[in-house]
Amino acid sequence: SMSIIYGVFSASNLVSPSVVAVAGPQLSMVLSGVFYSLYIAVFIQPATWAFYTASVFIGIAAAVLWTAQGNCLTVNSDENTIGRNSGVFWALLQSSLFFGNLYIYFAWQGKTHISESDRRTVFIALTVISLVGTVLFFLIRKQEDTKAPGEEDSASEILEDSSVIRSSINFQYFVFTEKSIKLSFTKEMLLLSVTTAYTGLELTFFSGVYGTCIGAVNRFGSEEKSLIGLSGIFIGVGEILG
Repeated sequence: SMSIIYGVFSASNLVSPSVVAVAGPQLSMVLSGVFYSLYIAVFIQPATWAFYTASVFIGIAAAVLWTAQGNCLTVNSDENTIGRNSGVFWALLQSSLFFGNLYIYFAWQGKTHISESDRRTVFIALTVISLVGTVLFFLIRKQEDTKAPGEEDSASEILEDSSVIRSSINFQYFVFTEKSIKLSFTKEMLLLSVTTAYTGLELTFFSGVYGTCIGAVNRFGSEEKSLIGLSGIFIGVGEILG
């Protein structure tokens, strides 16, 4: 699943700027959030075909969501606040690791087997929380909300005519895709790709491999499942403090 998600995610990043440019960051985040919720909901009653299919869709949705969030952060920040706003965003994002795993640590303590009831309880709760979070994207202010009174928006004026909308969509799609490809081969992005590749390996390790290994160590006895949550708590604390 992780291989499918990140493979599709990587490929979709080439076109995600065009999607966000056409649909707008707010709508892009809402639609992507729905697919995230569907992916979580698959675990309520797992089926192999649904699991792999959802992995493909969430890979596409992830590319659009991250691009839209980056766009939203940028248009609502300036050079003095972008660092702070990005830090706040990341801390809020990683707080899910802390609170979610805190529940797992206490709820699964002393269990050597995770029952269907245990699994459903967790994933029904996570699906509801995800849907609520998706709805809250509607409350994020749009770029035009931050403009001073009387300030003209030439883009909005151009897009009033429906025939112009269609030609503008096609134009933006190809322009943003071309820019994405060109940007990936600049010196700065090639240098950054080294640390990005390391980050990918590290993410795979702590989000997929490490917790699974802990849960499979029989020597931990009845604590092995709850220790997955404890591991996640400390990873979350580190991410938030960082």
